[in-house]
Amino acid sequence: MKLIAVLFLCSMLPLSVTQEYHSQEIDCNDEDVFKSADVALKAYNNENQSGNKFVLYRITEVTKTENPNPFYSFKYQIKEGDCPVQSNKTWQDCDYKDSEQAATGECTAIVGKRRNMKFVVASQTCQITPAEGSVVTSQYDCLGCVHPISTASPELEPVLRYAIQHFNNNTHHSHLFALKEVKSAQKQVVVGWNYKITYSIEKTNCSKENFLSLTPDCKSLLNGDTGECTDDAYLDTQRRVASFSQKCDLFPAEESVPLPTRMCLGCPKELPVDSPELEAPLTHSIAKLNAENNGTFYFKIDIVTRATVQVVAGRKFAIEFTARETTCSKESNEELTKNCETNKFGQILDCTADVYEVPWEKKIYPTVKCRSLGKTSMLKRPPGFSPFRSVQVEKKKEGTTPGVAVTTPNFRDSDLIAAMMTNVPPTHTENDDAWIPDIQIEPNSLSFNLISDFPENSPKCPGRPWKPVNEMNPTMEMTNIDDFDLSDALN
Repeated sequence: MKLIAVLFLCSMLPLSVTQEYHSQEIDCNDEDVFKSADVALKAYNNENQSGNKFVLYRITEVTKTENPNPFYSFKYQIKEGDCPVQSNKTWQDCDYKDSEQAATGECTAIVGKRRNMKFVVASQTCQITPAEGSVVTSQYDCLGCVHPISTASPELEPVLRYAIQHFNNNTHHSHLFALKEVKSAQKQVVVGWNYKITYSIEKTNCSKENFLSLTPDCKSLLNGDTGECTDDAYLDTQRRVASFSQKCDLFPAEESVPLPTRMCLGCPKELPVDSPELEAPLTHSIAKLNAENNGTFYFKIDIVTRATVQVVAGRKFAIEFTARETTCSKESNEELTKNCETNKFGQILDCTADVYEVPWEKKIYPTVKCRSLGKTSMLKRPPGFSPFRSVQVEKKKEGTTPGVAVTTPNFRDSDLIAAMMTNVPPTHTENDDAWIPDIQIEPNSLSFNLISDFPENSPKCPGRPWKPVNEMNPTMEMTNIDDFDLSDALN
């Protein structure tokens, strides 16, 4: 008897020390999730005294929480079966009742998994929709089971309201604090309810001198003091706070002090791409490029993408730019001039230049490295063709099902364009809308990545149906027509 009394008193004590736990959505078809749904559905069917047992249809969503033992919070759909509740059959042995006469429902359950691999229903709410009539709600709570609940649960509101008021009335802070975020919550059903809640608070602009309690005018301060509280509350059967304890840690706001600005003489400094300081380095860079390039035509700078300057023994410029081939040949022109226009279909180079400037010697030493980006071409688009459309070729292979589209591994969109180009007239008019804008052609490549027909990962939820609804008999009934005569159809 003493042992029983001790166990009873322990169930009345506040909840154990809060442990941080992590929640995550998991697969609705997980084996432990199914076992949890099995236990929950059996518990619901055992509560019913009349009617038929309900059968699982499917699990629609589930969240797993480690606390430290795992808890499964999930929703599942059920349909009325054809087995009476008094029968010894389990719900797995029952079939669905005809849809027109069957009740349906949805249940929300929290099931814990113990160390001995036993599953225990902590709480469950089911809403049943009869074939005829209004929705019936059924609620179940496990007596003495400690389990996590949603931090957004409406049942926490009276406890949190009481907790914030208790903090503001029993601390010596000059300003009122407001609730910031609920971090975790646990519930235990006794003769009443035990709650353990961990939440954060933040300072408002309402001083205790001018405000006795929080009002809608009280707003949280952006850089104000914050805190974290852990409360144990016991609510009696009338849902009044009968016992309450609170532990809070305050964190004063940190004053931000701007760091002193330091000069770094040897550090690279970003320059605007249109900075006048770049004029001389760019002039020497393009001259160096044209001197070292073996092409027939001059190149000129097209776009400067990035530039930095660094103070060393003089100044060092690091410049990134693109250069385009011009219409001015080296044979006809001694040097690149401003009158040289870029060739629309010419080569494009991606370049980086390091330029050392020595002011006291009035000398500049450029180093330029470039790589080709290919050429610009004008391609005629066949009617109805888009280069961004994935292409499949019908091909019959030995061992391949006839009529199935097979994509040739070495097939490129450029092959299709080349094939279509042979049938396109060479001339065009100015208003011909079949001409497409310039397309950058990578050397030796004009292929596009094909888009997969199916997503890589199928959705985790909802889960698979337990069994098909209204399973049809695969055998077909044939009606004998004795008076049918073939001669009637020929007349």
